Amino acid sequence: MYKLLVATFALLSASVFADVAVVVHPSNANALDNKTIERIFIGKAKSFPDGSQAVPINQEASSAATEEFNSKVLNRSSSQLKAYWSKLLFTGKGQPPREEADDAAVKQLIAANPNLIGYIDAASVDDSVKVIATF
Repeated sequence: MYKLLVATFALLSASVFADVAVVVHPSNANALDNKTIERIFIGKAKSFPDGSQAVPINQEASSAATEEFNSKVLNRSSSQLKAYWSKLLFTGKGQPPREEADDAAVKQLIAANPNLIGYIDAASVDDSVKVIATF
């Protein structure tokens, strides 16, 4: 019985925690490592390695993709990020990335602007965006 319970939990965990794909415009030829992606999303880097502007797009804080991205890429909880951005806003040193409602909204924006970078559920990827990393 115990083994069945463990196997069931493992299957449910895998389906709940989907992969998150970091996406850019298809014409973006930049190669980004995990640290660069993190720096862009916390406001410490403002450009891609080729010098072009990098504008991060978040999803709403309550979305599963955001929770996964924050945990796997930024290594921070939602409350830690909220405190981080509150401090930067208060001191005038930065603003959090723009938030969009869902995968479709992020894809639509990125497909229309080569300076944007965002994340979506890996299952939502299509040819309108280019995946540069999966977590």
